[in-house]
Amino acid sequence: MYQVPEIFGSMVFNDETMREKLPKDIYKSLRKTIESGNDLDIEVANVVANAMKEWAIQKGATHFTHWFQPMTGITAEKHDSFISPANEGSIIMDFSGKELIKGEPDASSFPSGGLRATFEARGYTAWDPTSYAFIKDNTLCIPTAFCSYGGEALDKKTPLLRSMECINTQALRILRLFGNTEVKRVTATAGLEQEYFLIDKKLHDQRLDLMLCGRTLFGAKSPKGQEMDDHYFGAIKPRISAFMRELDEELWKLGILAKTEHNEVAPAQHELAPIFTTVNSAVDQNQIIMETMKNVAGRHGLVCLLHEKPFASVNGSGKHNNWSLTTDTGMNLLEPGKSPRENAQFLLFFTAVIKAIDEYAELLRVTTATSGNDHRLGANEAPPAIISMFVGDDLEIILNAIENGIDYDGDGTVDERIQVGVHVLPPIPKDSTDRNRTSPFAFTGNKFEFRMLGSSQSAAGPNFVLNTIVAEELRQFADELESAEDFSSALDELIKRTIKEHKRIIFNGDGYSSEWEEEAERRGLPNLRNSVEALESFISEKNEKLFKRHNIFTEAELHSRSEIMLELYSKAINIEALTMVDMVKKDIIPALSNYTSKIAENIHTKKQVLDQLSCHAEYSLLEKLSEILEAIYTRITELEKEMHQAHKCKGALNTAKFYRDKVFSKMNEMRFFIDSAENLVEREAWPYPSYADLIFRI
Repeated sequence: MYQVPEIFGSMVFNDETMREKLPKDIYKSLRKTIESGNDLDIEVANVVANAMKEWAIQKGATHFTHWFQPMTGITAEKHDSFISPANEGSIIMDFSGKELIKGEPDASSFPSGGLRATFEARGYTAWDPTSYAFIKDNTLCIPTAFCSYGGEALDKKTPLLRSMECINTQALRILRLFGNTEVKRVTATAGLEQEYFLIDKKLHDQRLDLMLCGRTLFGAKSPKGQEMDDHYFGAIKPRISAFMRELDEELWKLGILAKTEHNEVAPAQHELAPIFTTVNSAVDQNQIIMETMKNVAGRHGLVCLLHEKPFASVNGSGKHNNWSLTTDTGMNLLEPGKSPRENAQFLLFFTAVIKAIDEYAELLRVTTATSGNDHRLGANEAPPAIISMFVGDDLEIILNAIENGIDYDGDGTVDERIQVGVHVLPPIPKDSTDRNRTSPFAFTGNKFEFRMLGSSQSAAGPNFVLNTIVAEELRQFADELESAEDFSSALDELIKRTIKEHKRIIFNGDGYSSEWEEEAERRGLPNLRNSVEALESFISEKNEKLFKRHNIFTEAELHSRSEIMLELYSKAINIEALTMVDMVKKDIIPALSNYTSKIAENIHTKKQVLDQLSCHAEYSLLEKLSEILEAIYTRITELEKEMHQAHKCKGALNTAKFYRDKVFSKMNEMRFFIDSAENLVEREAWPYPSYADLIFRI
């Protein structure tokens, strides 16, 4: 029986391994590169590469790959063996510093939004030494950034790394204003809670929609769903428990702190939560988690579904992004303090986040814009599409007191006027209020929980945007305070003004209510109900200036990402529509035709045997099914026409709008009739496993 401490991180070339395997001077040089972001000397890289190779071979690795995250949202890898030719037909196991630092995969076949043409194939991967190399399937995986021949970012990692630098720069400026000279680096951290479904592989393989689209395109509601609340935190079934045990073991080997796992609300739905780490590592590890979930599930005769809405009528899956800021001295900058100066510092960072979310709500919404996530947001099972911030009752009272210059003694009592950072505030309570599941962006004690992410998407986008927009507000704050004659007075005025101007984003109530939608409109908050609406705002002048100012994106990189996201939206719906057409034509229409023929034959047989026998029930059923069959046939013809028209659309935005308004609406119309038919047809005559089969037969 293995011991967890023995296997934890055993397949990772982590700091402990580097300290053991590298000469002291090389280790120190590499640590300096990791901490400062400076280029790595090629001589140092050669030593690191050789040590990494020897370690990997000892662990059974035969190949290496530059592991990167293109704009597909998943990871990519090209495997090369360590084998190099030697004298007289022999071989040596070789791996150079050059191969460690840079690779050259094809850049023309990944989404580029026009940055790369088919005939411009050259692209580069560059080692990210801040994310540890690891071994997977006997292959040494080296986390890398991915860029074009011209240096443009073609991946998810590059803008995230850029954003980490910009928030470090601006946060340090604020800390210096408070007299803190000890902190050398501020890092964004994240904890990513991952929801997912597990279903039986044999049943999964009987449905083309699940295999090609990751979700069911139709399916009548199960007699039982999640209404009894008996699955949430319920006893874990033995088969699922075995999966979770192996999943934990595989993740622990890769140094991933998988901490919590439980049944979620919907039947067959579960959640895994790791411990916080730096946001770059958290995003990398989440990609590994999703891949490992799928691989381990297969070994247990299961399939892991990461689509945001695999099944209608039960909750879909999200990914909760818990974001915070920490220093290299161990301080959490979103931890409410106990002294006046700590209070003031916390409140300044806190109000910077308030301002950022209010001013860039549309941009934050863009980061969750996918066709899959459109099924969740605003469906009273996930946060609404309206961005708002939950701070809890106590903090809201404190913010109101500060705005109005009145004292707060812990219960809202008003005594005298105060100034932030001068007079003593009482300890600001940490997490003293209930959680709000309906809030898209909630403060939960010393971090913010962004709940809008879809379960299948990369968390890089939301995090680089969070880093960038908060860095922008910290930049503005630092500019103002650095030039102030009286820091305390300027700080007091800045916090009060920020609260007053941006408190509209704060909402502690029920985000599912229609009253909130009306109230949000009165407040002037954006309500981007679907991905296409959100993506229209991505390349606004304000966002372009923001990204340029902080060196996150060039104009070309920003516009390319907009194109890619719109194209992926259209492609996803196109694949779903094609799959629906295929299933309807080849399976559903024949099944309904055969079943109606069977009923007609039964009626005819009964009439021959007993001329006086009434067949009202069979006639009624035959009539209903015939009408439904006709409706399905009509709509499949209409859907094919709309798809043909979609291919004639010009421009990514117009195409996406057409798929949303025309193609997707026809699919929904068709689904209504298909689901109605399923409820009328005997079980053996329906060509696919039912919802009850899929979500309860584990």
